[in-house]
Order: sequence, then structure tokens, then C-alpha cells
Amino acid sequence: MMDCTDRHERYFLRLLSKNIMLYTEMVATKSAIHGDRKKILGFNKIEKPLALQVGGSDKEELSTVCKIAEDMGYDEININLGCPSKKVQKNKFGACLIKEPDLVAECINKMISSCKIPVTAKTRIGFDDTEDYNHLNSFVNKISEAGCKTIILHARKAILKGLTPKENLKIPKLNYPLVYEIKKKNKNLEIIINGGITNSEQIKEHLNNCDGVMIGRTIYQNPYFLAEIENKIFNNTNIPSRSEVAEKLVEYVQNEVKKGTRVNQIMRHTVGLYHGQNGANKWKRYLSDNMMARDSDFQKVNHIMTIAQNNEKANQTTL
Repeated sequence: MMDCTDRHERYFLRLLSKNIMLYTEMVATKSAIHGDRKKILGFNKIEKPLALQVGGSDKEELSTVCKIAEDMGYDEININLGCPSKKVQKNKFGACLIKEPDLVAECINKMISSCKIPVTAKTRIGFDDTEDYNHLNSFVNKISEAGCKTIILHARKAILKGLTPKENLKIPKLNYPLVYEIKKKNKNLEIIINGGITNSEQIKEHLNNCDGVMIGRTIYQNPYFLAEIENKIFNNTNIPSRSEVAEKLVEYVQNEVKKGTRVNQIMRHTVGLYHGQNGANKWKRYLSDNMMARDSDFQKVNHIMTIAQNNEKANQTTL
């Protein structure tokens, strides 16, 4: 998720779940090759298993990024074929590549030959007026023939003109049955479903029809949902409380501030930690008033533990 799943967000999410695979924001090939590699691609080993999501359509550049990702210790590299934004389209990557299956196949083939870590793809089920089984299955087959055996399908088509990226996440209707049909006809492939998933019961239903589930916005808005997933999907009973997560995060902030990281760069990701709980508004208000400015004082971070502990007591009383 752009501007969301940076290294600080991933560290935070890993405190909540030990079993999920985490993905970076989409990184353009040119940025990965020519930019500040430590800043753009660096990660904390606690984040693993971790996939680098890349955007591009130049097979040589994609090949180079694969080698970089492997050398840096990433566990997977994922090519984004689903982002519908105008900026991304202008640079010829993302969802517009659904219209160019041969080019995508060439890119994936080159990527796979360049590294030993898995190369996966994330795409949509169609584009504009095209949303049918035959077209999607043909595209999936083209990708798989190039060597990609794991495909993440966002169960909405992409509208390439007329909608913003945000609108593209809501207006195109979800079509889960189409994804299920693709899995049914491609049993040799790992098909992971994405889009509109908000609770554990949905996850269980999807896992009856697909190999995995990817969740983005719901986790960002309600990160503690990951703890529920750990418990109900992975059968993990050793779940940290929200205050325990906050305590570990304060330690992380303290260490990062010493390296020059701004407090707001980390704490902006934690707004939803108490989503749906007693004390949620107080938590959000304190973050908004004290943690979101560029010059936020680290000393004020310590006070969030008082809020976290009070919230924990309030919610235990409710139970």
C-alpha cells in the first residue's frame, strides 16, 4: 500500500503477527536502482518474511531489482500489475500492463532467471469493460507459463480512466466467484485473493476456495485485526495485548529517534490500534495533538503508555 507499508508500519505489524507475509510499498524500478537504496529498500530483520513489491515494465531493470532484492535478504519479489493510478500508467506499470500479457510474460521470465527467491504477481481481475473468465484465465496462464506460480488477484477490475485510485478500491464491484473459478481451473497455481476482506469468517470462507488471503486497508485501519487472525486462523494463543504492543513500539521509537527518524513518521501508523475499543478517541486525539507534527517531541511518546494502560483496564472492565 502506497504511503502506508513503509518499514515503520511493517515493524509495527510484525509486533502483532508472527506468521503473516509482509509486503513493501510498491517501489519503481528506477527508484530501487538509482535512489538511496538504504532509505528506499532497507528493512529490519524482524519484518521477515518480507516481499518487495516492484513496479516496472523494463525487463532489464526488473532483473536488476530482483538481484538487489535477493542480495538484501528479501524473501520474495512481487510485480505490481494492479495499481490503476494515472502516474503509474504514465510510467507504464501497474494495471495498464494487463493489456500487454506478452510484455508481462517477458518481464516475469527475465525476473525469474535473475534470482532464486520466488517471483510473484499481483493483478486485478480485469480492466475497463473487460471482466470475464476467458480473458483473466488467459492472462493467468500467460504469467504461469513464464514461470510465476503464485498470483494475487484483487477481485475488482481496474478502471483505467475516470476514477481515482481511491475510487478504484470501492466503485468496481467485487467478484469473488471469478477468482474461485480461476483457482478451480488452475490447481497447480497458488492463487491468493484480495479485496474487501474485513473479518475472520470471510478469511475462512476464502481459504476454502483459494490458497491464501491478502489484506491491506482493513489492517491499516484496524491493525489489531492481525491479532485476531493470529488466533483464529493460525491458532496462536500467545497474543500480545494492545498495551504490550504500544510498549514495544515506544522502545522502537526511542531507538529510531536516535538515528534521526522523526516521531510522526512512526506514530502516524498507530492511529487505529484501539479501533472499536474504549479509549479509541482519546488515543487518536493524543496522537493527533502531539505525535503528528514534523517536530513532535519524543518525550510525549512516553505518555501514550499511560493512555494504553488505562484503555486496557477500561476494556477489561467492559468484558
